[in-house]
Amino acid sequence: MTLLALGINHRTATVAVRERVAFTPAQLESALTQLRHIPQVHEAAVLSTCNRTELYCVTEPSGERAILDWLSHFHGLKLEELTPCAYHYLDNDAARHLMRVAVGLDSMVLGEPQILGQLKEAYQSARQASGLGGELELLFQHTFSVAKQVRTRTGIGQNPVSVAYAAVSLASRIFEDFARARALLIGAGETIELVARHLREAGVRDMIVANRTRERAELLAGEFDAEAISLNEIPDALARSDIVISSTAAPLPILGKGMAERALKKRRHRPIFMVDIAVPRDIEPEVGDLDDIFLYTVDDLNEVIQENRRHRQAAADQAEALIEHGVHVWLHERRIRSGGELIRRYRDRASELRELSERQALARLARGEDPEEVIRLLAHQLTNRLLHHPTVALREASGSERRDLLSAAEALLLDSPSTKI
Repeated sequence: MTLLALGINHRTATVAVRERVAFTPAQLESALTQLRHIPQVHEAAVLSTCNRTELYCVTEPSGERAILDWLSHFHGLKLEELTPCAYHYLDNDAARHLMRVAVGLDSMVLGEPQILGQLKEAYQSARQASGLGGELELLFQHTFSVAKQVRTRTGIGQNPVSVAYAAVSLASRIFEDFARARALLIGAGETIELVARHLREAGVRDMIVANRTRERAELLAGEFDAEAISLNEIPDALARSDIVISSTAAPLPILGKGMAERALKKRRHRPIFMVDIAVPRDIEPEVGDLDDIFLYTVDDLNEVIQENRRHRQAAADQAEALIEHGVHVWLHERRIRSGGELIRRYRDRASELRELSERQALARLARGEDPEEVIRLLAHQLTNRLLHHPTVALREASGSERRDLLSAAEALLLDSPSTKI
């Protein structure tokens, strides 16, 4: 079996491609079921965020192409569109990649903490869909342990910076008096909660939270003394807002060019700064064509993100060292697990031979044969049966001059002086 990590991310694919390959929460259960039904796939988990879609699978050697074919078919992409953007890692490299993802070393914002929570959600979804077996279970549990070590033993998690922070930081550079700006936040999930927190810390007091369910909007708005509205109230709120930051799981855009044009007219063309963090996008790209709209996507936040990367590079170097150690430990445990399976099969074989000899001996005793003769015959038969296959294999190894096998057999089969009975 091969451990495979296959996917796309912010480095290999544009937001236009990533939004087409992203899995919505409603799609995830079906996707995991379909993925597990690929003949070459034995275990599977799916991680899908705004910056990456990755599949972690235990497959047969031929499974990679089948998985890539399935991914393109599931999302209705041509294979030639997906293949140039896709990357893959195998076995040790796959384990290393997952650990780097978990601690934020592969994130757009170096060391961002949200990805670990998203990875844990992916793990739970895979468990609920019966996608995990011993191999991925061991890998995920070990990855979470390594991530905890990195967070506690390095400074990579201090003053956590996320895409939400980058969006607010960029907005603060646009406005001369940032504290007087009104912000419209679309969505009510963890990312928007972080946005609201960063806005409040930056001095913004006037905020509007829009969400599909008004109750969820009110819950979040209550934490920041903000106004709560439903999505169909966005046109009115847009005309009153200087900043718009959106992050929902909606499959289609929420804010279109026509809505933005009407809002600008009401504002007498006072500019609006917009950041669309969502994948798929919440704001139609054409909105950015309007003269008084400054629209940014997650791919436009690189300047802020690169500044953050420089500050965290020293901690990242420490994290890389911990991850390398983590990969070695995982590999050791994997080898032990593989050896344990071999031991189990060997002991099962020995037990079958013992039970056969035992049944035959009991049958002879039942027929009244001499007990001493029965015991001698039992010992003779059991010894021959246990030694038959190793003896044949040793003769073949000798004939083929397989000195490696002969040396291993000597170490495994012959007692050392200290262990002789």
